[in-house]
Amino acid sequence: MSTITEITSVGDWEAHVSSLPPSALLIVSFHAPWAAPCAQMATVLSTLASEYPVTTPLSTSWVKINAEELSDISEAYDVTAVPFLVLIRNGEVLETVSGSSAVKVRNAIESHASSSSTAAGATDNGPPAGNDGPEVATEEDPEKKKQELFRRLGDLVKAAPVMLFMKGTPSEPKCGFSRQLVGILRDNAVKYGFFNILADDEVRQGLKEFADWPTFPQLWVDGELVGGLDIVKEELENNAEFLKAYSVKANGDVTAAAA
Repeated sequence: MSTITEITSVGDWEAHVSSLPPSALLIVSFHAPWAAPCAQMATVLSTLASEYPVTTPLSTSWVKINAEELSDISEAYDVTAVPFLVLIRNGEVLETVSGSSAVKVRNAIESHASSSSTAAGATDNGPPAGNDGPEVATEEDPEKKKQELFRRLGDLVKAAPVMLFMKGTPSEPKCGFSRQLVGILRDNAVKYGFFNILADDEVRQGLKEFADWPTFPQLWVDGELVGGLDIVKEELENNAEFLKAYSVKANGDVTAAAA
């Protein structure tokens, strides 16, 4: 499976780009460590990368760049906000995606990655000789698809020691329950990761079955489901130190942040 490489200098960037075959799709994620949505996007991209095998010649290459530290590269691709995704093939920008919409990112990558075989020499005139047709070539086993989704969800719920799956983002909650749960985590100075389930319907629907919990928000601790707002309130009423192990107050930082 593919992994994401951190580019730490202009020299690294130039060397990496020059090493790629012309047909390879280069997926570049611009991020900033202080931007909470970047943590969410990093999880999404890591999961997506794991779905693409390492091939010879290379068909996809995944890198991440700190937009502030390597501002020359950021400016070259007109990066004005993060997270920001740039898809490149043979030096040409194919598409850019600004923001933290997992759906847009997945669709963009899948769209251009699927054309890698064409760029490498396959024809556009239909399926290869001996193939029964596009229906057979694109048929997907529902059970296999479910297994892949559950593997992805298994990674997501462990993306940070405390993970909040919510409607919206901590700065802009889209429902009262999510807003209250964000407030509880903030009041307890908990450092947490979050995932906006409104940005990815596959995660939204799949997590209901994966967790056997039909509503949101959902709070996960160390990869285990705690529950929704009522359960979290109940846990804190029964044990005021329920979230103490995940508090950053001891370090003088009382701001909840994405992991």
